[in-house]
Amino acid sequence: MSRNTDTLADLSESYQASMPEDLRETKSFEWYLDELYDDPTVARNANQRVADMFDYYGTEYDEEDGVVEYRLASEDPLNDGENTFYGRVIHEAIHEFVNKVKSGARSLGPERRIKLLLGPVGSGKSHFDRQIRKYFEDYTMREEGRMYTFRWVDLCSVVGDQDPADDTVRSPMNQDPLVLLPVEQRERVVEGLNEELDAPYTIRNEQSLDPESELYMDRLLAHYDDDLQAVLENHVEVVRLIADENKRQALETFEPKDKKNQDETELTGDVNYSKIAVYGESDPRAFDYSGAFCNANRGVFSGEELLKLQREFLYDFLHATQEQTVKPQNNPRIDIDQVIVGRTNMPEYKDKKGDEKMEAFNDRTKRIDFPYVLGYDDEAQIYRKMLRNADVPDIDVEPHTLEMAGLFGVLTRVEEPDSETVGLVQKAKAYNGDVDESEDIDLRKLREEAERTAEIGEGMEGVSPRFIGDEIAEAIMDSKHRDRGFLSPLTVFNHFEENLEHHGSIPEENFETYYRYLETVREEYKERAIDDVRHALAYDVDEIQRQGEKYMDHVMAYIDDATVEDELTGREQEPDETFLRSVEEKLDLPEDRKDDFRQEVSNWVSRRAREGEAFDPTDNERLRRALERKLWEDKKHNINFSALVSTNEYDDEERNAWVEALTDQGYSEEGAREVLEFAGAEVAKTEMEN
Repeated sequence: MSRNTDTLADLSESYQASMPEDLRETKSFEWYLDELYDDPTVARNANQRVADMFDYYGTEYDEEDGVVEYRLASEDPLNDGENTFYGRVIHEAIHEFVNKVKSGARSLGPERRIKLLLGPVGSGKSHFDRQIRKYFEDYTMREEGRMYTFRWVDLCSVVGDQDPADDTVRSPMNQDPLVLLPVEQRERVVEGLNEELDAPYTIRNEQSLDPESELYMDRLLAHYDDDLQAVLENHVEVVRLIADENKRQALETFEPKDKKNQDETELTGDVNYSKIAVYGESDPRAFDYSGAFCNANRGVFSGEELLKLQREFLYDFLHATQEQTVKPQNNPRIDIDQVIVGRTNMPEYKDKKGDEKMEAFNDRTKRIDFPYVLGYDDEAQIYRKMLRNADVPDIDVEPHTLEMAGLFGVLTRVEEPDSETVGLVQKAKAYNGDVDESEDIDLRKLREEAERTAEIGEGMEGVSPRFIGDEIAEAIMDSKHRDRGFLSPLTVFNHFEENLEHHGSIPEENFETYYRYLETVREEYKERAIDDVRHALAYDVDEIQRQGEKYMDHVMAYIDDATVEDELTGREQEPDETFLRSVEEKLDLPEDRKDDFRQEVSNWVSRRAREGEAFDPTDNERLRRALERKLWEDKKHNINFSALVSTNEYDDEERNAWVEALTDQGYSEEGAREVLEFAGAEVAKTEMEN
């Protein structure tokens, strides 16, 4: 068998093709000025570049929720969907984050704030933060996201005390070459750039040179009698700047460490002891620009578990945000340009929020709630992603398994509704979009009520997706060890029950409530399994289609106050109200709501017709459900229910037909047999008692 094998030459060629053409090139300052007039966005600041990055990878507007979904999060185009985000509340959080960055791009204030992602453990904060950094790296590799910095060259020929090892020195802060221009001349350039700029923001650059570069500029200007052109032509080279977290270049992640081992110089930089003997302690060339704020310049600073830092460290953020400077010990202030993102969990936030000494810090943060997902179908997508990205054994995941696992998680997160008519499961279904309009549930009212009753926000507490994902993984391996080729909800429920009290993030006082929720989910699954078995016992595609077409013919005649042709006689007759109600009653639709439902279905059919789509009753969820239930009522009298109760009465041919009908619904053969045993007896018992 042959195989495709890349040669080293192939791999090298592919690597070269992926690199920007000008990555290794050096340019003159004059070239850079010309380039800016051709494309002023090259001179964007960090907030502007990050804001444009989100739009660059694509957007989609959700009119119903009024939320922009950014494809770098909703589709992850760079990784073929490997790192996607699901759920209305999550995309609302991302939308809010990007709005703050875009406001900062317009200099409306948020550029001087920490964007603080607040949420419970496992809600996706770190995942989203990492996504920003990965996409920023990619964006700066592209033509649309390019940025440049500069380096000093041939310094030893002019600066007499310059160490020969430092004859060429890159801008320590990776500053934009524009900062090489004095303020008055720079303002003239920027004014010209903004006249050419087609963007919702304006270019601004009011930064000062970093102290080391300022020393070189002063020495060189003195040598050339203040001839700026001579300095820039003879001693400055412009180079492409690519964000790279591993190189700590325009991206930096900072995390708290042990109090005894952490020093604020990790944020602001420190003395370069190897250079003190060469330049002296007070010389800016003896400073090491390796602090996290320095490394993040021109890009993104990411603070992990930010509020776990000691109060003294958080003071450094006051200058970094409001003044956009850092102040290293015994050194001048240094200007910075970066999007500062912080992440924190609930306990730390509650602790710092109540600390009066943290008032100034809290005032400089923009909180973005990053809650757990509140739709169980969306939650199931998280687990599908987990399985898709892993080396899963050859095992069939049965219908409802991931959705019911998600439902358990959602029940632990939503606020109990303050209503006698809406229960917790109904609320979860409403959040998931699974409630009939006939149930008259006000979704907006439920959400507003939850915001009032939740301590911080709905979805900010509950069971983590990590716990559920871990138990799904354990259930898969357990099933394989027992030679079960399928994973069912029942197996997953058992793992939840066995390990709930062993998970460190679940408070002991919640155990009893969560066990109750688990029983609720078991009951919900049983109802779904029963529906699946009924479907297998009685479903007939052709009959559903025929009954659906008949229903629509009579509905349209009813709405138009017209007649309909009788199927048997061919004569015109009034709409068959008895037939119409026999369908609608399967949805528990009261008499006074029938007109609304009929108009709703009629509008749906008309809309499909305008779009050139044929009528199919199974495409309308409510109509399909009603027709299936009517079909069940019509056909159940011909079913051998005793065979479902006693395995001795199974007819092999009949049993195989039921199993095949369940496999058509997505069950494996083994899983179909289990669900027949689990739910079939319940179906038979109910019908035989009636």
